[in-house]
Amino acid sequence: MKPEIAVIARVGAHRALELVGLTPHRTEVYSTPYGDSRPVHWFRQGGLDFVVLSRHGEAGYEISAPFINARANLYALKALGVGKILAWVAPGSLNPEMAPGDLVAPHDVLDEGKGGPHTFYPGVGWGFIRHNPLFCPELRAAMLGALVDVPFVVHGRAVYVATTGPRLETAAEIRKFGLLGGDLVGQTLAPEVFLARELEFCYTALTYVVNYAEGLVERPYEPGVLFEGLATPAEVAKVRAVEAAWPE
Repeated sequence: MKPEIAVIARVGAHRALELVGLTPHRTEVYSTPYGDSRPVHWFRQGGLDFVVLSRHGEAGYEISAPFINARANLYALKALGVGKILAWVAPGSLNPEMAPGDLVAPHDVLDEGKGGPHTFYPGVGWGFIRHNPLFCPELRAAMLGALVDVPFVVHGRAVYVATTGPRLETAAEIRKFGLLGGDLVGQTLAPEVFLARELEFCYTALTYVVNYAEGLVERPYEPGVLFEGLATPAEVAKVRAVEAAWPE
């Protein structure tokens, strides 16, 4: 049976589902022309067949953003017959109104990255694919409708600025991104969203803010902690609450 939707999410996302009583009935790594995919976990709930894939790793943060094999992951999902993808992403905020722990549904992307590959078809054809709207309107609307009663602040529009990583951005870069109209900054949504468009997925993204970007608020350097002090303990607690609620 073909899965109706795939969730591409954070480290060990399948384990969060297991904690609420959902057990994958199948887990496989798929070989593709672009290499092996990340493990794909198959679930069934209430008559819905869906799969979950963790970009960065199963047990820990094993693969940083610029080294994610998005082509292999997406090709595998397409081969399985998946038509819809919900991407779960954890960016920083460029907008003081979008605080750590808030949920944000971006409506557009500003690609400032230098990574890749950005296409399944290098050197072939014109490559002219419109990206307006960038995200699948039907899935995006359904997602926002499902978020009406959640106990978190939800923002229904935002421009996500994509960078390459794995380093964090400089304060000057963050100021530039803000001037360009960015609300969020992260390293995982591109090129994934553009590759998904090439394979004609109905793809949308939900993000949860994990920190204010460099220079947006004054934060002292703290070695050995998450993002080296960009997030306060109170903000980290809000982020953890969102992560804990993710399966719901």
